[in-house]
Amino acid sequence: MTQELPKIHYNTARFLISAAKLNQCPEDIGSEVAFAGRSNAGKSSAINSLTQQTRLARTSKTPGRTQLINFFDLNLDGCRIVDLPGYGYAKVPIAMKEHWQQHLDEYLQKRACLKGVVLVMDIRHPMKEFDEMMVQWCEATGIPLHILLTKSDKLKRGPAQATMLSVKKELKARLADKVSVQTFSALKNDGVEALRARLDTWMLADLIEELEQEEG
Repeated sequence: MTQELPKIHYNTARFLISAAKLNQCPEDIGSEVAFAGRSNAGKSSAINSLTQQTRLARTSKTPGRTQLINFFDLNLDGCRIVDLPGYGYAKVPIAMKEHWQQHLDEYLQKRACLKGVVLVMDIRHPMKEFDEMMVQWCEATGIPLHILLTKSDKLKRGPAQATMLSVKKELKARLADKVSVQTFSALKNDGVEALRARLDTWMLADLIEELEQEEG
């Protein structure tokens, strides 16, 4: 390919809109990557590290306060990152959790511009009930999945690598080439470049295909 690809600058991310349900989301065009995870897994910290902005995704001492789907625009037209509601840990009524799940399911199943899901797990507590639910959804739909094992600074290198390999082995058997796994530490800014590379692959795929067709 002779034409140079545009570059996504994640530090340009800016808040676009919050949506309580699917019909409040931005127009279903372009490329989105959604971040999902249990409320205490470090999802907001991961998004803030990715974008080099300390307050883009709100971190809270009370897990589960984010009850909306939050959209953030990037510098390339139509490219967005999406912060999905976290739950599974929050002390909120069952009815509220069911409400979140209903709209989360609707977004995941009907959003045509969704290119991949980043599933955030605390490396010390991987593959909990919510994580399994998300993996099963990706199995059923074929949407690519990237596992972000956060808080890797809490473990020594050996145990961290062992956990990553164990999760990778389990999920590769189920999702084959549709899954990738990495360790991540927002505290030490470790793994940010690998995460950006994965998001680039997903969000620029359509553009690469268009350029190849033009040159072909």
